[in-house]
Amino acid sequence: MQLVPVSLTYFLEVARTGSVSEAALTLNVAPSAISRQIAKLESGIGVPLFVRHPRGMTVTDAGSRLLAHARRSEAESAALVDELRTGRGADVRSVTVACSEGFARRVVPGAMAAFRREHPDVTFRLDIVPRQEATRRVAEGIADVAATYTMGPQHDVRVECALVIPVAAIVPLGHELAGRERVTLEELCAYPLALGSTGTSQRELFDIGVQLEGLTARPALVCDALAPQYEFVRSGGGIALVGDLGDLDESEGTSSDGVAYVRVDHPVFRQREAQIQTMLGRRLPWAATQFTELLVSMLPSRSQQPAAAVARPRSGPGRSPRPAGR
Repeated sequence: MQLVPVSLTYFLEVARTGSVSEAALTLNVAPSAISRQIAKLESGIGVPLFVRHPRGMTVTDAGSRLLAHARRSEAESAALVDELRTGRGADVRSVTVACSEGFARRVVPGAMAAFRREHPDVTFRLDIVPRQEATRRVAEGIADVAATYTMGPQHDVRVECALVIPVAAIVPLGHELAGRERVTLEELCAYPLALGSTGTSQRELFDIGVQLEGLTARPALVCDALAPQYEFVRSGGGIALVGDLGDLDESEGTSSDGVAYVRVDHPVFRQREAQIQTMLGRRLPWAATQFTELLVSMLPSRSQQPAAAVARPRSGPGRSPRPAGR
């Protein structure tokens, strides 16, 4: 059951697919019905919501603003319908989190466990997805919270906290670099490397840094998943790179993972931010709001960050900033 008007439902699907015919297939309705509803919506509002192209449709500026409203309405109505159907009220709560794999390794599940110690009635769903997908899920109301890496400004979500996370090299215990405070890109390129695929943010920045320094790097392993990279390092295959979400500081360079962490010294990695994101303009349920604040507080503290990597809270429209560590 949908509480969102049918015209907005059709508008949402056309905006998502970029095509009336694709939206019709998804919604199992006639394309003409969708076209009539879109035309009626545009006539009622008095401005065009789409730019028509030979091979599809894209939202106008007005359409983009309506899209944000429609996504909020869809998310809130879905939550209300679920509550009415199941009879769940304030006593039973759930939170959906989308995050990139680096956050899923320790930070997010650790925050979930800590939250449930105080609120055992709250349940979680954790979806591990690529960084852009985590942002999309929050923007479209599929997830309540996203924990992900970004490069560049984010306009479709509310950024609860943003900070630059240093990059660390993970090396086998006993490796000649283990125990070092820092390592340069030039030093790294002398060893076999396990790197993410081209297009991932960390690999993109690594390649830029290597190019700037006039270095040559030939990865021994290309893999986006963290678990195989860790095993590759533990088994003596080479060195991998990870975002330092507290591993280095908490373990003083080593960990129970059977590896050592060494911070990578190059300014190129400061172009990437770790962000906690929520839906722009959406009023989150109590459990999601409280969990978001806890998650922000569990990111590496200001005292652990270099001067250029201090956490900075962000605020959305009509919202006053709050300390990142709350």
